[in-house]
Amino acid sequence: MMGYDSNTISTPDPGDALTASRYLTDLAAWIAAPYAELPGARAGMVTGSAAKGLADYYSDLDMTMYYAETLPTDDTLAETRRRFGAAERKWLLGDPAEGSFAEAFDVNGIEVQIGHTTIAAWEAGIDQVLVELDCATPLQKALEGTLACQALFGEALIHRWKERIAAYPPELAQAMVRHNLRFFPLWALETHFRKWDATIWYYETLVEMCQHLVGVLAGLNRLYFTTFQFKRATRFIEEMSIRPRNLAPRLDALFRQELDQALPELKALVTETVMLVEAEMPDIDTEPVRSRLARRHAPWQPTQLRMDE
Repeated sequence: MMGYDSNTISTPDPGDALTASRYLTDLAAWIAAPYAELPGARAGMVTGSAAKGLADYYSDLDMTMYYAETLPTDDTLAETRRRFGAAERKWLLGDPAEGSFAEAFDVNGIEVQIGHTTIAAWEAGIDQVLVELDCATPLQKALEGTLACQALFGEALIHRWKERIAAYPPELAQAMVRHNLRFFPLWALETHFRKWDATIWYYETLVEMCQHLVGVLAGLNRLYFTTFQFKRATRFIEEMSIRPRNLAPRLDALFRQELDQALPELKALVTETVMLVEAEMPDIDTEPVRSRLARRHAPWQPTQLRMDE
C-alpha cells in the first residue's frame, strides 16, 4: 500500500487523457491508504473516467470504500479528510444509517468523491439490478463503474463482484427492452409544436425518446445503462454490436435539425430499433409500439351540431 506523503505523487504535465488519468489513479492510491487502515475496511476502488483512462483536467476523482459491517463515524471521516488538508466536506449524499452514502472534498483543486458502503448494502444493490431487475435505478451506473474500476485494496473481493456483474442476466436484458420500449409518437405532432409555442416540451420529449432508444439497445447489447448523468454517449454506443447504422451522429443531429428533418429521422431510428428487437428478441410483443409508429393526428373540422329528436 502506498503511503500518503504528498511527495509520492508527481505533478502532471499537460497532455492527453492518459496523463490526467494516471495522475488521478495515483492520487486515488494515495488517498485510499488511510481508509484501508480503518476498522472494518475491506476493499477500495477508483472508478469513473480516471479508471477508464478518459480523464481530463476538469475531471473529478470517483472512489468507493467498502466496509465489513459498520461505516466509519463522522468524526473518523473528518479526521481522515484532515490528513489530506481537506477540513470541510463540499457535499454529503445519502444516509449513513442505511448503510451507504457519498461525500466530496477538494484535494489540490480536485474534487474527490468517495462512496462509503457496507458490503451488505452494496451486494443488496447488485441484487436489486441482477435479481429484482430494476431497470430505472442509478445503481446500474455503479455496476458499470465496477466493471471498469481499478482495485486499490481488497482485490479478491472486487474481482468476485466483477465476475458476478459481468454475467449480465438474459432476464435483465429482456426487462430493459420492455421497460424502454415505449415511444411517444412525436412525429405525429409536428404541426402542434409549431402552433403551440412548445419548444421546451418538444426537447423534453425528444430527450426522453432518445433515452428510451438507448435503453432498448442497451438491453439488446447486455450493457448497464441509466439516464443519470449519461456521458460519453458516443463511446457507449460504440460498445454496441447491435444498433442502427451511424447511431451516435444521428442522435446528435436530432438536436440541431429543424422539425421537418428531426421528426422523420427520429421515426426512422425508432423503426430500425423496433426491427432489431423483433430480430433479437422475437418473444417481445412490439405490436403496441408499431401502432404508435403509425399514429397520425389530423385536425378536426367544425360541423353543424344537430341533436337527435
